[in-house]
Amino acid sequence: MSSPTLLSGLNKDQMELRTRIAVVEDEPDLREAVAEYLGANGYEVLTAGNSEEMRRIADAEPFHLAVLDIAMPGEDGLSLGRWLRANFPVGIIYASAAGTSIDKVVGLELGADDYLVKPYELRELLARIRSVLRRVGDQPVRAAIGAHSDQRQQIAFGGFRVDLEARRVSTVEGVTVDMAKSEFDVLEVFLTRANRLLTRASISEAIGFPDDSDASRALDIRIMRLRKKIEDDPANPRFLRTVRGEGYFFALSGR
Repeated sequence: MSSPTLLSGLNKDQMELRTRIAVVEDEPDLREAVAEYLGANGYEVLTAGNSEEMRRIADAEPFHLAVLDIAMPGEDGLSLGRWLRANFPVGIIYASAAGTSIDKVVGLELGADDYLVKPYELRELLARIRSVLRRVGDQPVRAAIGAHSDQRQQIAFGGFRVDLEARRVSTVEGVTVDMAKSEFDVLEVFLTRANRLLTRASISEAIGFPDDSDASRALDIRIMRLRKKIEDDPANPRFLRTVRGEGYFFALSGR
């Protein structure tokens, strides 16, 4: 079993962001090539040969984005990505030799930010990583920096702090916000997938709703109630925004 490694890049102009990328790939040659290339382009790189190694790294090391091979022995990348998405506010890019539409759809529905078909050009991977990091913004990065600490289950936005483990929402002054379980379930989905477009289907799947019209109406009601509790103006939300015809987008920064 390979040991987790950390490589530092040499490009000082890009290193100032100190962005860490986790690469999970069971092919040693490809894993090392990706790590060296990303390191040379200014990123710090954590590597793992399988999902078990990555779970240990995630519990011990902060990082900002993970590149996950889907087809690996043992736990596959889709399962690993689902666990990462539920526990850490990081970007996720899946890589798969299959390249089938069903793999891509499943990966994106599980909350991935992008998808690459193997074999891929290292320049394309770099471009995808930069694009995802621009989309997710700096708020998830700051949250991920403390992901290995006791506070990894806490996320702040606007005037609120959310403890995902205790399932508690409070103001910055420490006042608890009264929130029904159904409302918190929806909030948790948005916070663990913040700064990315979520379809109604992906939200419904995450909270255990069937994909039908009744569930869609119930989801709308939960979102409406949630907005009343976290938005100054629910009719013009800063955080939980509607993307007409596509789904919803939760902006942690409120911008």
